[in-house]
Amino acid sequence: MTAVFVHLSDIHFGQEKGGWRFTNDDARRQLIADSAAVVASLPNAKASGIIVTGDIAYAGQREEYVTAGRWLDELADRVGCKPSDIQMVPGNHDIDRKQIRGGTALMLAAIHSEGESRLDALLEEEADREVLYLRFMEYRRFADSYQCPLDCTGSSSADRLVEIGPGRHIRIVRLNSALICTKDVEEKGKLLLGARQRIFQEASGEELVVLAHHPLEWYADGAETKKFLRSRARVFVSGHEHLANMSVENVEVGRDLMLIAAGATTPDEVDNTYTYAYNIIEFDWDEGEDALAVTIHPRRWRDDMKRFEQDDTRLKGRVVLGSPNFQRSARAAPPPGAVPVAAAEPAAVKIDIPAEEDPAQDVQVDEAAYRDLYMRFFRDLSDGARLQLLAVLGVVPGDFSGHLNHGAESRLFNIVVRQGRFSELSALIHEALASINEETQQ
Repeated sequence: MTAVFVHLSDIHFGQEKGGWRFTNDDARRQLIADSAAVVASLPNAKASGIIVTGDIAYAGQREEYVTAGRWLDELADRVGCKPSDIQMVPGNHDIDRKQIRGGTALMLAAIHSEGESRLDALLEEEADREVLYLRFMEYRRFADSYQCPLDCTGSSSADRLVEIGPGRHIRIVRLNSALICTKDVEEKGKLLLGARQRIFQEASGEELVVLAHHPLEWYADGAETKKFLRSRARVFVSGHEHLANMSVENVEVGRDLMLIAAGATTPDEVDNTYTYAYNIIEFDWDEGEDALAVTIHPRRWRDDMKRFEQDDTRLKGRVVLGSPNFQRSARAAPPPGAVPVAAAEPAAVKIDIPAEEDPAQDVQVDEAAYRDLYMRFFRDLSDGARLQLLAVLGVVPGDFSGHLNHGAESRLFNIVVRQGRFSELSALIHEALASINEETQQ
């Protein structure tokens, strides 16, 4: 079974000035139509999801993410996936540079001066972590709603598993390469991932697809990171440089690493070098080789025709990668005539909350429906609307007037689900969204 992803990077919502706003809006509309047509021409005829490798916004502001959310919703609808199927990582433009002052500025200066040891020391303390991550405030709010949270302990996130064959999966790993970005223009080779992010965990039957905004050359620990990638990952996907590229390194017999760099969905300028670009990537299982196969459909703006076309300057066709984690796992082929589990019944997600708050056991809901509702609740409802809804559901007192952070709201959301009230929660959220739409249209 093939997993198809639309790959975007450097969308830069909010950078538009003057006439560029209309030009960029037109290119984004054309991208939606073009990606829908390309995906429809593939055997699956729909996408498994959307991958965004950073710089969703231009200045890390809430209104930029509101606009981005509407556009991503339309894109997801046209390519046949749910908005909650979007995976994202932050870029340097997803930080709010106005927040880099006082303690935050001192912390970043110390990290750039002293290196990884200073970063590790700051990540050990919760209070320091909150200050360090303050400049990601609006990105965190947006990404959390898609269940792509930043791990504020400085670790990577690897919670999304995609089946491509019987007993064969890709696991998507998300990195924050903007962790120590400052107000200044970043110098190549000066950024840090840190050991907590660059140490990837592998498993039999799974090949890792690692997402980051910056290519490896931008990290002070890039050489060390590449050792882990060469050993444990199969694909590394990045953006930032606005130039599309792809290469495959044969690490050793039966082990390959593919590096995919994206062009910019919305570049700073359009000329003979830089232009609007994106990818459609297919991941599938090559049964004969028992390996991960990757097919890239690079799309590039043809300015004289004002449309996207296939980028014939890049490698085309299907590439089969040496995949040791597949080959060290026994094949789990179904018996003749069997229907794959994924096709027989919807995937379910088990909701985890602290035991002392757990009102029920073994409550499961459809994973796609859960992710979609979670996104709608946190992305599309205001703080006040979420609090009011939780009060109606009886999980906070009706006269409560304080502030609930994202973690507390997420726990309360999950408590309602564990109470077996998913349908009631869904109805209330969609009622609130309908009311907001009516007010917007008036």
